[in-house]
Amino acid sequence: MYEWIKVLHVVAIISWMAAILYLPRLMIYHCAAERGSGQSETFKVMERRLLRAIMTPAMIVAWASGLYLAWRGGWLIAGWFHMKLAAVIALSGAHGFLAGQVRVFAEDRNERPARFFRIVNEVPTVLMLVIVAMVIVKPF
Repeated sequence: MYEWIKVLHVVAIISWMAAILYLPRLMIYHCAAERGSGQSETFKVMERRLLRAIMTPAMIVAWASGLYLAWRGGWLIAGWFHMKLAAVIALSGAHGFLAGQVRVFAEDRNERPARFFRIVNEVPTVLMLVIVAMVIVKPF
């Protein structure tokens, strides 16, 4: 069963990362759309559906399966796992921030420039690098 849960975990992580990397890109384009325009309304739908149908369910499955794997694998006391867990918590924080921004865009209240979302787009990438390095290398 452990290996099947690991498959589920990897698929959930791939889905979560794809969505969390794509959502800020949508927001970059959304910044250029005129408020109230058809294009802006389309971005609102895309952002909401990405968040609700893919990103959040994938995060939940990743967390649930990951905690199961850590428990069954005996990783809960490993130093590398603590670093990975900290990065996953930070990634979840980025998820929460982006969910809030979806709400801001939906209410036509965004005041942030596209450049801000270009920078935000790099945060999940850096966290992903830390997470993958901890899992593969297990440096401590």
